[in-house]
Amino acid sequence: MVERYNPNISSNDLTATPDSKSGELLAWIRSLQQALTVEVDHGFTDIQGRKNKFSSFVSDYLLKCPSLDIPEYELCKLKELAFEFKIYSSMSTDRRRRIIVQTRQSLHDLHKYKEGAETTKLLNLKIKKSQDLNFNKKSSSSDILSLESQISAIKGVGPKQAEKLSGIGLFFIRDLINYFPRDYVDYTSLKTIDKTQSGQNVTIVAKIRRCSSFKSPKNPNLSILELFIKDKTGGMKITRFFAGRRSSSIAYVKSQQSLYPVGATIAVSGLVKESRYGKSINDPLIEIIDTPNSYLKSRTIGQIFPVYSLTDGITADKFRDLIQSILYLTSDIKDSIPIDILNRLDLPSKKDAFFQIHNPQNSKTLAKARRRIVFEEFLLLQLSLLLRRELHKKCNSPQLSIEQNSNGLVEKFLSILPFSLTSAQKRVLKEIELDIVKSEPMSRLLQGDVGSGKTVIAISALLTAVQSGWQGAFMAPTEVLARQHYQTLNKWIPQLELNVDLLTGSTPKSRRKQILADLSNGATKILVGTHALFEDPVVFERLGLVVVDEQHRFGVKQRNKLLNKGLQPHLLTMTATPIPRTLALTLHGDLDVSQLDELPPGRTPISTQLISPKDKQYAYDLIRGEINKGHQIYVVLPLIEESEKLELSAAVDVYHQLSTEIFSEFTVELLHGKMKSHEKQEVIKNFLNKKSDILVSTTVIEVGVDVPNASVMLIENSDRFGLAQLHQLRGRVGRGASKSYCLLSHQNKNKLSRQRLEVLVNSNDGFEISEIDLRFRGPGQVLGTKQSGLPDFALASLAEDTDVLELARNEARNLLDSDPQLKNNSMLRMLIKAKWDKLKIGNKLN
Repeated sequence: MVERYNPNISSNDLTATPDSKSGELLAWIRSLQQALTVEVDHGFTDIQGRKNKFSSFVSDYLLKCPSLDIPEYELCKLKELAFEFKIYSSMSTDRRRRIIVQTRQSLHDLHKYKEGAETTKLLNLKIKKSQDLNFNKKSSSSDILSLESQISAIKGVGPKQAEKLSGIGLFFIRDLINYFPRDYVDYTSLKTIDKTQSGQNVTIVAKIRRCSSFKSPKNPNLSILELFIKDKTGGMKITRFFAGRRSSSIAYVKSQQSLYPVGATIAVSGLVKESRYGKSINDPLIEIIDTPNSYLKSRTIGQIFPVYSLTDGITADKFRDLIQSILYLTSDIKDSIPIDILNRLDLPSKKDAFFQIHNPQNSKTLAKARRRIVFEEFLLLQLSLLLRRELHKKCNSPQLSIEQNSNGLVEKFLSILPFSLTSAQKRVLKEIELDIVKSEPMSRLLQGDVGSGKTVIAISALLTAVQSGWQGAFMAPTEVLARQHYQTLNKWIPQLELNVDLLTGSTPKSRRKQILADLSNGATKILVGTHALFEDPVVFERLGLVVVDEQHRFGVKQRNKLLNKGLQPHLLTMTATPIPRTLALTLHGDLDVSQLDELPPGRTPISTQLISPKDKQYAYDLIRGEINKGHQIYVVLPLIEESEKLELSAAVDVYHQLSTEIFSEFTVELLHGKMKSHEKQEVIKNFLNKKSDILVSTTVIEVGVDVPNASVMLIENSDRFGLAQLHQLRGRVGRGASKSYCLLSHQNKNKLSRQRLEVLVNSNDGFEISEIDLRFRGPGQVLGTKQSGLPDFALASLAEDTDVLELARNEARNLLDSDPQLKNNSMLRMLIKAKWDKLKIGNKLN
């Protein structure tokens, strides 16, 4: 039995003293893992030990890593985590959970690194890197070439090649240096033959035992050279293929065979394959090693070499040669980040990072180079967002008043609700009230799962604007959702004697004219609408607050058009799509964030189950039973982006099967995106009024339909949805007191696909689900739209570089604290100005 971590012992008591350095590292990892487990078991309470609290122990212990043979980038991660644990006690529970997850991942990475480290001391392979080849010597044309030179000025680049390179956006040498590899092939893993595994890129040093060549019996222009190599641990077949007319010559093939005499020592780099005949490498890189002390001539054997995204007519080898020929110019790159920050964070200079990203010396220097470039990308973004936020705060906005008495509109509204606010709703409402009484405009993002009560918060905020003498706008991405909000408002607002209107694309002209008139003269206090609110004829008399629902579905420019209709109104954006912290920092780094992390009482947890084709009858029996109990059912189909016709056809087919064959005794209706607005409303109205039992729908019901009587959601082809989207769909049931079910039907036999869906089965935490979805599918897919306003990064990954993003955010804050206008950091200021539009931030503040 493994001894568990005891919270009553101090960090001094836990000094590991095993016999070997490897054992010392494993003991250190084990101690930390046990401490983390105890903290998780105690609910992230920062448990008190005999001498220290958990956070203090971990912060100190992370800095005591036995650092022998540990990569520098891993040590950097540990230092950053140690800093995070210093402020652990002031963190929210969610953030504490995230830090512990990150720490566990780092410990896992360290363990894997230690396990996978192969000793290479016995393998004698001398590699001469570019740095050893007088690489930093400037060429004879160095007085001509510079970073701003055109690519056509490079020796050997003709007009045709320059034209092809321009097709992928490469015009100047600076463009070439900024064109980072999309991947790397790593041949630095020196292995003995017995240690190689199928699927690995490896380098082997061995002796040739046999060599033969022959022509392909099927292709006269293909010849094959086979080597059998052997080291002290085993043997392996090496095969090279020679294609073309020249290879049909026996003399040529024999000349190739003569290059590899039996008994010679060779270095081989390639991808290991395994079959019933044993291990082999096809078409590897091969070089004869003349003497034990001679350097390899190859620039790729035993090394990491870059792989670039190219276009027709440009070969990989030629492009690599082109990059290598101008890499000396990286010495002209100036650093934009202060040297003290680079030293403190153990980051290389920009010129070294750019050199190593194209010509990595080893995996450590590559990781550090990438981290340096990613850090700068994130730093520029975070500085831009924080500067935008400060600029925004300087604008004048309506200063709303909060009436804390029973006659106030907000108090009246809350008093007529048939339920009490949750503590989370009260907290968020207080945060909003503190914002809107200021003279600076509010910019707040409200996140919360489906059913957490965001609409009540939005209405309360709008009523605050109205009681202060201003108007409010409530904007939704779809007509279905806009109408739902309008109906919700109409349920309560008439009792408050306020005029509320709905403006959408399908509003009749005569009605539109009246709405616009009432809006401009101030008779309409709250206007609910879709993109129609952006149109120029829409003029508010005094717009004080804008509420934007599912805001990531609108472009920044669209939101700005509405905000320009008033004196910098307050902005409250809402989303039921749980946004991972990395995305929130990237998209909304200039917003304050409120989180509704509590569902109203009385909700029964939803039972989520995976349904394979053989389980379909179980699903149908469950649905029949629920309908007989008086409940209603959703059947949801995925959107088919490639073909709207195919999507409609699939929906009609399922509807026909359910209504005529499987559930002919029940009323089944169909809802899809191609229906006219009034047709959609009719179907939704029938479902709300219990006139239909089953609603077959595409994901138009993802937001906007609230039917407490619905108890089952069957999602067909659920593997085609994102996890965050499935979680939102699931939130459409379980809104009443009855037990509800979400059935995830799938036909995909892929193991990874099933594992992804099992996340939904095991978790109801929207933020945890969205974090996992981010890793699986990437940020654009998590947000469900390509027009999500995400900046384009050259190297940074929001899924993989979360620690660097947090680091950049902290450093951006520190920089602006000491230099608010970046007057002492002119290069950073210049880069931000150049990238302001590229980062899709725009000139407006909201």
